[in-house]
Amino acid sequence: MANNNDNKMAKGFLMGFLTGSLIGAVIALLYAPKAGKELRSDIKQKASDLKKDAEEYLKIAKEKAVKIIQEGKHQSEAILSDARKKAEEILGDAEKIITQVKEKTVEEGKKVKEAVQAGIDAYKQERSS
Repeated sequence: MANNNDNKMAKGFLMGFLTGSLIGAVIALLYAPKAGKELRSDIKQKASDLKKDAEEYLKIAKEKAVKIIQEGKHQSEAILSDARKKAEEILGDAEKIITQVKEKTVEEGKKVKEAVQAGIDAYKQERSS
């Protein structure tokens, strides 16, 4: 959230700087005692200089944006990697628990089977005697 506000402030500052520079340059040229051709030439030169400055600021802003995007990608990749590792750990733990439950179920099933068989044998022996 703070990064977004910083971007808005930087953009506003840049726009204000460029606008103020342009207005200041035009006013300075208009009040300077020069001939029409010379004045127009100076205005063109100042406009060209401002355009170059704006292009340089834009280039810097694009470079920073690319850098921020790359950092965001790296951070999201790290988060995804951690999430995958944790998911794998959880799945591994779940598989262990399921295996243990199956083993206990089989053991308990054998005990129940043996108990039932012992009961049947005791019943048959009691009946035969």
